[in-house]
Amino acid sequence: MKKKLKAASGVPESGSPESGPPETKPVKTEKEKKKWRISKRERAERARTSVFMMPSFLGVMLFFILPFLVVIYYALIDNPTTANFVGLENFEKLFSNNAFKLALKNTGMFSLTAVPLVVIIALALAVLLESNIPYKSTFRTIFLSPMIVPAASIILIWQVLFDYNGVINDITVFFGADPVEWLKSDFGYIVVVLLFLWKNIGYNMIMFMSALSAIPRGILEVAMLDGCGTVRRFFTIKLRYLSSTISYVTIMSLINSFKIFREVYLLTGDYPYDTMYTLQHFMNNTFSNYDYQKLSSAAIVLCAVMIVIIGILLWVDNHVGKGIEE
Repeated sequence: MKKKLKAASGVPESGSPESGPPETKPVKTEKEKKKWRISKRERAERARTSVFMMPSFLGVMLFFILPFLVVIYYALIDNPTTANFVGLENFEKLFSNNAFKLALKNTGMFSLTAVPLVVIIALALAVLLESNIPYKSTFRTIFLSPMIVPAASIILIWQVLFDYNGVINDITVFFGADPVEWLKSDFGYIVVVLLFLWKNIGYNMIMFMSALSAIPRGILEVAMLDGCGTVRRFFTIKLRYLSSTISYVTIMSLINSFKIFREVYLLTGDYPYDTMYTLQHFMNNTFSNYDYQKLSSAAIVLCAVMIVIIGILLWVDNHVGKGIEE
């Protein structure tokens, strides 16, 4: 009876030729199951990673990104009270300020002088200490010792050396020369450069020694068998493998050159001789006068300069690194 009713209604019976094969779920292969398990595990790992990174992300937002946005806001208004938008007017006033131009010039000259010197001298010392010379460990310790000396002690040593009645003037007078006001004349620039070199050469030297030890010895031995001399091996092989380390050391030295304010401040105070007046002096004095618009504009200019220079160094490193990979 049921069969007749189904036939009359036009509904085909299940299993009959007209109804077609029964629908079945596709069976996953072992490869697909394994791939699904791996993707599920990766999603779980990404979720855990995101949870663990959240405190760091919030810290960066709170202490770096938001303050920088506040600096940009201050640089574009007339003052915090009225908060009127003035566009680039604060930057125009900044570049017409003689103190800022002097500080920018001194900081730029100092970085252009001290950074190449500290990189070249540290690399030369690293190559020298890589060879088998006597008392290599002693020299390494001597060059690293400034890293563990507090800044106040360093300044005390430099004051003893370069004061008007200090050791250097005693030596010059002994040889018949006149004493020099090292910290209150144009020679103060040389004193700051020497201080920067003495403080930073040791760390850079260790970085270069580590990079030199990581160069594949097989390549150097093959070059030696082909008759490649020491100088040629250095410039054609070692220097190219050191490109990333050179970029890193240069960037860190550049950042440290912009932080020389602490030592100069301890040597000479808020308003040093003209050749020792840096951007950090300008910013510190501006902050003391509560001129936040000028201070914010100077900070943005300094940040832009650093971004451009570091971008150029990274581009050069990437260009040289491609040649090594090829």
